[in-house]
Parts: sequence; C-alpha cells; structure tokens
Amino acid sequence: MPDPTLLIEKLEQINEAIGRMKRRFQGIGSPDHFLDTPEGLDKLDGISMMLIAIGEAFKKIDEETKGNLLSLHPEINWKGVKGVRDVLSHNYFNIDAEEIFFICQKNLEPLQNAVTHFIDKLRNEI
Repeated sequence: MPDPTLLIEKLEQINEAIGRMKRRFQGIGSPDHFLDTPEGLDKLDGISMMLIAIGEAFKKIDEETKGNLLSLHPEINWKGVKGVRDVLSHNYFNIDAEEIFFICQKNLEPLQNAVTHFIDKLRNEI
C-alpha cells in the first residue's frame, strides 16, 4: 500500500472537487438548465472538469492500491467513475447534459460518502 498520507491528500482533493460540483449544481433543476443560459453552460463546464479530475485521480489511486481501496465500496460503479473521465476528455465538445445531470443528482452523495470513509480509514491506520 502506498503512503497513506499521500492517499489522504489525493482523497481530500477529490472531496473538495465533489463539494465544488455540488455547489455548482445548486439551482440546476433539469438538464436543460445547463444549456439554457451562459451561466448554466459555465456550470456544466466546471462540473465536467471536476469529473475529469476525479476520474483521473481515482485511476491513479486504484493503480497505487492495486484495487484494494476501491473494493471497500463495491456499491460505487468505479469503472463508471473512472470511465467518465475518458468520455469527457475525448468528447468534450459533445458533453451529454442529461448524463452530467444524472451524475450530479444521483451519484455525488454516495461517492462523497465513500471518499470520507476512505479518508477516515486511512487516518486510523497512520
């Protein structure tokens, strides 16, 4: 297992990114709200960037921990978390506002709970 302190730092960055996404998602009532105004598009862009960063970070964490950390939360679709990074990075001009809306509405809270659990577990191991 890699240095727990470095893992905690990465997980805290992810936690902060999720917080930004939740803040940017406030007031977005439907996928169309992302597309109807310049402010909505800015929120969509910002959330998408955070999804790219989170996906990349989890790819690295999964490699570093040889799959042992993420396996503690099998209820999270880790393949999807990591894969959305690839989709957004390679098709940035074709972002699916409905998919981003669904991710924000349904997946951020469980993901943040898992991240918080990982941080607590690693701190207890130090």
